[in-house]
Amino acid sequence: MKVIICGAGQVGWQIARHLSGERNDVTVVDSNPDLVRRATETLDVQGMAGFASYPNILEKAGARDADMIIAATFSDEVNMVTCQIAHSVFDVPRKVARLRSQSYLDAIYSDLYRRDHMPIDVVISPEREVAAAALKRLSAAAAFDTETFLDDQAQLLGLRLDENCPVINTPLRQLTDLFSSLRIIVVGIRRKNILYAPEAGDQLFPGDEVYVMCHVDDSARALEVFGKAQGKRDRVVLIGGGHVGLSIAKSLEQQERRTRAKIIEKNRDIAEFAAGELEKTIVLNGDGLDTRLLEEANVSKSDVILAVTDDDKTNMLAAVRAKTLGCSRSVVLVNDPSLVPLMGAMGIDAFINPRATTVSSILRHIRHGRVKGVYSIGDAEAEIIEAQVLSTSPLSGQRIKDIDFPEGVLVGGVLKEGKLVMPTVSLRFDEGDVIALFAVSKDIPEVERLLQVSIDFF
Repeated sequence: MKVIICGAGQVGWQIARHLSGERNDVTVVDSNPDLVRRATETLDVQGMAGFASYPNILEKAGARDADMIIAATFSDEVNMVTCQIAHSVFDVPRKVARLRSQSYLDAIYSDLYRRDHMPIDVVISPEREVAAAALKRLSAAAAFDTETFLDDQAQLLGLRLDENCPVINTPLRQLTDLFSSLRIIVVGIRRKNILYAPEAGDQLFPGDEVYVMCHVDDSARALEVFGKAQGKRDRVVLIGGGHVGLSIAKSLEQQERRTRAKIIEKNRDIAEFAAGELEKTIVLNGDGLDTRLLEEANVSKSDVILAVTDDDKTNMLAAVRAKTLGCSRSVVLVNDPSLVPLMGAMGIDAFINPRATTVSSILRHIRHGRVKGVYSIGDAEAEIIEAQVLSTSPLSGQRIKDIDFPEGVLVGGVLKEGKLVMPTVSLRFDEGDVIALFAVSKDIPEVERLLQVSIDFF
């Protein structure tokens, strides 16, 4: 498959890495020559420096015989025009655009993207994706990371272990004996800032960060096993009332479960707009770092503080201050992945990386072959790869114990005939099964080889 990716920032680079790793013919276009050079030097891709919305640049990038174009520049308008030109001039079959402005995303204007108007097949909104991720964090407040896989039947939980964890110093193989009815597997452990796939004889220690894959119906019990309370979310304080904060508040208002939410927004115009859009949410105008304002929002009796401004440091400091005042849990939005290692030391419970969320969303929407989705863990330290077993794959017809997986790869779950099955060494992969694999970054190329990507399957 020939793919043109417009925009070589973090999102574009990550998408290019995934697609080029699957032996697709990828060309990256960006107006910044340095970003293009970085992509061509670190990835197996071609590069083109220039404005993606210029027809001559797209033609040089190979748009006439491209199968797909992904417009992920920083400008909504450039992304939209790029898709229009890709359709009108080059007849590119599939067009994906990242759009940030909420005006472009309003449902009443959805006809704008019809084939006979401005043809965009998939519109990705980073703000909406981040809001959805934030709601998932709230649903599993005790986890610092969470996502669902395999038709939403399997849930990944990232848990930070403390001295009170009941299974400390217990070999992982004994978890099955101790909790025979619990559908769970530990797929990753981060210890001393190194993430790895554990073996059956490995033990857990205080301070470890573990990634657990479990059946969604067993998530509450899984939290108990690792010494975590389910956690309430009846009272939530949001720092930031922009697109992300407003979207979260609206979703909370629409849920059947009653959640009392308050928003603290520094910009008066944004605060007034949010107040006009919301019915049940209290909006306070002021600085989320102001102790008196946090006390006015009754943060000491809140279950969760969710800091989602566009400033990483404000989010982190607001979360720390709120917890100092007595707030039970904290979730922060962090764009800079280098700040993630500071979370534990600062007592921040969970974080959302909007770039990783956007990349995962785009990949989920454009997959047509055996890979159904990719979820990035940490600072691109590992991935959960959800893929279908094809008849040509070396995995087909093989039992797990007979497959030579790299040491950094573990099977987290298998979907057989629409039903989740937790992996055992004797479990056999059959054609049509969908599997979720945990893989550390260095072993991802080998996973891709095992899955045997072929252009025939796209």
